[in-house]
Amino acid sequence: MAKKSSPTTGSSGGSFTDTKRVKELVALMADNGLTEIELVEDKSRIVLRRGTFSSSHVAPMTHAPVAHHPVPVHHAPSSSGSSPSSPAGGSEDAGLLPIKSPMVGTFYSSPNPESDAYVNIGKTVDEKTVVCIIEAMKVFNEIHAEVSGTITKVLVSNGQAVEFGQPLFLVKPS
Repeated sequence: MAKKSSPTTGSSGGSFTDTKRVKELVALMADNGLTEIELVEDKSRIVLRRGTFSSSHVAPMTHAPVAHHPVPVHHAPSSSGSSPSSPAGGSEDAGLLPIKSPMVGTFYSSPNPESDAYVNIGKTVDEKTVVCIIEAMKVFNEIHAEVSGTITKVLVSNGQAVEFGQPLFLVKPS
C-alpha cells in the first residue's frame, strides 16, 4: 500500500521526510554550532539532536527578546594593556575563570527586554546558575555558569553576536 506524500517530502516516494532536507538541517546545525533543531511544517515534525548536552539545554521561551537594551560592561583600567576578551592576558584577570559561549548566536542578558539581567557583576553563581541566553536560529538556549564563584566582569553586550568558545563572563572562583 503506497503512502501519500506530504508537502515536506517532495518527491521522496512517501517517506516522512526526504534525506536532502535532513542533510540540509544537519549542515545548518554544524555551520552554526547548534545542538538541537526542530522543524514543524503542516503535520510533519523533524527534531535533530547531536552531541551530548552538558548543563546547557534548549529552553523554549514564552517571550522572545525584541528590543535590545544595553548592558553596562565593566572594564577595570589596566596598565598592562590587555584586552578584556583575553582572560589570561592581564594580571588583574589571573586566577579568574571564563564562562564561554558553547555556540554561535546572539547574547541576551535577560529572558526578555522587561526583565532584569540573569547575573550582574558581584552576583554569586554555581554550576547550575543560568547566566544568559544565546539565540541561534530562533532557538533560545539557556547558558549555565558551569563554575562556582562571583561574576567579576561581563565581557559582551546585550544583543551582541558571539562565537563558539568566546568568553562571556569572568568569575572569581569560590
